[in-house]
Amino acid sequence: MDALMLARVQFALTAGSHFLFVALTLGLATLVALMQTRATVSGSAVHARMTRFWGQLYVVNYAVGIVTGLVMEFQFGLNWAGMSRMTGGVFGAPLALETIGAFFVESTFLGLWIFGWDRLNRWVHLALIWVVTLTAYLSAYFVLVANGWLQRPVGYEMRDGSARLTDVGALLGNPTALLAFGHVLFGGLLTAGFFMAGVSGYHLLRRTAEVEFFRRSMRTGLVTLMAAVMPVVIVGGMQYRYLQPTKTGGDDAAAAVAGFTARFGPGDYMAPGLAGVGEAVMTGLWSLMWLLAMVALVKVWSGRWLVRGRVFHVVMVCAVPLPYVAMLAGWMFREVGRQPWMVYGVLKTRDALSPGVGSGTIAVSFVAFTALFAVLVGVNAWLLARLARRGPEGSALGGSPPVAPSAPVASVTF
Repeated sequence: MDALMLARVQFALTAGSHFLFVALTLGLATLVALMQTRATVSGSAVHARMTRFWGQLYVVNYAVGIVTGLVMEFQFGLNWAGMSRMTGGVFGAPLALETIGAFFVESTFLGLWIFGWDRLNRWVHLALIWVVTLTAYLSAYFVLVANGWLQRPVGYEMRDGSARLTDVGALLGNPTALLAFGHVLFGGLLTAGFFMAGVSGYHLLRRTAEVEFFRRSMRTGLVTLMAAVMPVVIVGGMQYRYLQPTKTGGDDAAAAVAGFTARFGPGDYMAPGLAGVGEAVMTGLWSLMWLLAMVALVKVWSGRWLVRGRVFHVVMVCAVPLPYVAMLAGWMFREVGRQPWMVYGVLKTRDALSPGVGSGTIAVSFVAFTALFAVLVGVNAWLLARLARRGPEGSALGGSPPVAPSAPVASVTF
């Protein structure tokens, strides 16, 4: 495998692994903030305990995800110096805003939220988690502004062989970025909904004494996935208006290929077939998730069957990976379909590769990065599974939560 393909596969693996954390982080942050709002406003003890339990899972996923994000960015300087040199003046701007204006604020307020439990005024503490959630959205938005510019470069001009930003509004308002942001936002909620329903289904399947806790958690997860499953496909479908013509085919594709050939010479400018595979997997899995959402629509208002439906619990446990796989397939369609361009119609991927970096050097970094990310993903999965199995009594977030009275399933009134 040559240096270019190794560098592309390496970045695909690391970016895809990092996105697994991002999706759950965005969705869980929102749900935890809503749970804490309910607990703060109404004084609901069960929602306070739900905030601690699901908040602990959110913190673990966030912490490990931070490491993958920092490691992933090293590759821009390591393997893609050609892109940084030519387009850094535009591409680097939203990434800098993400790091300075969003990431540091988000991590600082998250630390205050974690260690300020029972030390700060309850309304101040509630405000902290909402700041964390909103800055998580802001962070995702800036990353997608950078990615959207790679897909549809706007608001720039070339000077002395380098891209220079000329229109900040065009960059920040790029429809390719805005629609992708909406798609990712609802995708994160869908992921969190399936995750919450799956964990709750696991405990209800085992006939836990925490019936009320996981009944409410199951209902929250199901309502979330029902609310997100249609918007995620609607916003995703709106992006087709801005697809590169080399993805869609037809006369526009032929005209684009002719233009690229005239400017850059002969080459294969049509989207690779792997992009179509990603699109098919994405849409197929969405159809399956939509079907599960329709089943959830029936289940969610039935307290007895929500708790006792053992087959339904097994299905929801098995369904947890569905949104993850669908989103990775969607990114495959979006990113692979842009090839052979790093910046569509401006910079070819092979020209973005760091000069002088051979296949041997990239092979070493490929093995190192892949091993590191495999460990991080494995550790995160192990920690989430371990803490999720313990249930709310094992939550250490904010100190020991109040202990709910144990009750056998048969004594619970629905």
